[in-house]
Amino acid sequence: MPVALLSVYNKEGITYFAKELHELGWEIIASGGTARELKKADIPVKDVAEIVGGGAILGHRVVTLSREIHAGLLAKDTKEDRQELKHLGIPWIDLVCVDLYPLQEEIQKPDATRESVTEKTDIGGPTMIRSAAKGRRIVICDPYDRELVIDWLKAGRPDEDNFIAGLVAKAEAIVADYCLTSARYHSNGAYDGIIGEQILQCLYGENAWQAPAALYSRKIFQVDLVDSLSLENFHLVAGTSLSYNNLCDVDRLLQTITHISAAFAVNRGKTPLIAVGCKHGNPCGAAVGKDHITVIQKMIKGDTRAILGGLVMVNFPINEAAAEELLTYLMPKGERRLLDGIIAPSFKEEAITMLRRKGDKCRFLVNPALELLSIDSALRFRYVRGGFLRQPNYTFVLNLKAPEVTKIGQLTPDQEDNLLLSWAIGSTSNSNTITLVKDGYLIGNGVGQQDRVSGCVLAVRRARDANHETPGAFVYSDSFFPFTDGPEVLAQAGVRVIFASSGSVRDLEVHEFCQKKDMVLYLIPDRVGRGFFGH
Repeated sequence: MPVALLSVYNKEGITYFAKELHELGWEIIASGGTARELKKADIPVKDVAEIVGGGAILGHRVVTLSREIHAGLLAKDTKEDRQELKHLGIPWIDLVCVDLYPLQEEIQKPDATRESVTEKTDIGGPTMIRSAAKGRRIVICDPYDRELVIDWLKAGRPDEDNFIAGLVAKAEAIVADYCLTSARYHSNGAYDGIIGEQILQCLYGENAWQAPAALYSRKIFQVDLVDSLSLENFHLVAGTSLSYNNLCDVDRLLQTITHISAAFAVNRGKTPLIAVGCKHGNPCGAAVGKDHITVIQKMIKGDTRAILGGLVMVNFPINEAAAEELLTYLMPKGERRLLDGIIAPSFKEEAITMLRRKGDKCRFLVNPALELLSIDSALRFRYVRGGFLRQPNYTFVLNLKAPEVTKIGQLTPDQEDNLLLSWAIGSTSNSNTITLVKDGYLIGNGVGQQDRVSGCVLAVRRARDANHETPGAFVYSDSFFPFTDGPEVLAQAGVRVIFASSGSVRDLEVHEFCQKKDMVLYLIPDRVGRGFFGH
């Protein structure tokens, strides 16, 4: 008769799992609390104390940490080891089902102390999991795998070696992340890292010779954090598989669209309809409004050249009318616009049919959470040679009523909406960035420049190349102007409103220049609201 050892902190669902095992002919051993739970459900169970020769000691800190338990897990399937276990009266343990004390949840409590965190640091659980993994037993430390294992057992254990190898690998990863959480806490961040589960294989990375490449998810390791906008929650409903570059662009689109949403939620109390087009990581079209057709048209009109082959993300469903605009608006008669992907809360089937490309090169991603946008607050990591950088996420949201915001001149709320949009676009584009917005949509984005005046020149040129009139545009600069040359370029282009940071030794000179040009200036201290992104 096979033997299962069950020891769980969270008892939810454990009686159902144990009942299934019992009906399959398994003998069940369980630690104290779990054994009591199973006995209440009339499931035959042997308390682990009967095997180890005593109950829990040291305030329940030592229960399963015994040679009997670990011998039953680490014994090899040889005649010698089997006979030794039999001689010692130790059962061979075939399956371990363990969850871990909620360490991360304890750490996140406002009143957490070193003592409380230590009490919620599991030792027996990780040790059993690792022994079971090394012994190539059936090891379960994710509740979602219980039903998977039952179905596998009922099916006659198909492809057993690979199945157990998958459980073993997952167990080791969960324990590694658990230990990393403890190290991070006790070192106050001096030790850190990131562990993920591969959920998507890309054909290659940024270039064909950068292979293999893949998307990894933190989902199974962050039971305390449910992010409905995580990339694994975007489902490909049509089109070819996502590329590495597609995934990078989706992540960047999320930064922009959530910052637009947050800016309007903070300053206007509600989120407008939003459409953002992205090319090589930066917005090339973005618009807000009350009508989804007009918003799509304005997003496309931002730069009809750049949007070709780009990705589009919206916070509203795509129907046939929206699909028609994406395909044909401002296109020569009889020609269709080619897009690499469209991301929306949902699609009408007819819209997908209309938008499909030859070879299924247009990807259609669905996530209903796009209708309820929220800014990502998780830490950001970046590989550097020999290690990685870590920083808080881009969570700053511009509030035009904040006391730090200085206004030289005054705008109407409708005019300020253009500043909000330009800020959200520019602060999620590669710095240095100068962003031009007019009539509720992006007309020119000068990104990634080594000096600010070049960003101004590029933004104006891109706007004019896209056949936009720059007089009356609203400008965002992601940092202060160190000289008057940048504002001079903008003034010559007819710009009369600038939002920027302050902090230059020449602030007074720059501000006086702008006032002489009849420019309205909205300013925020560089240390508070500088918008460098993707440096």
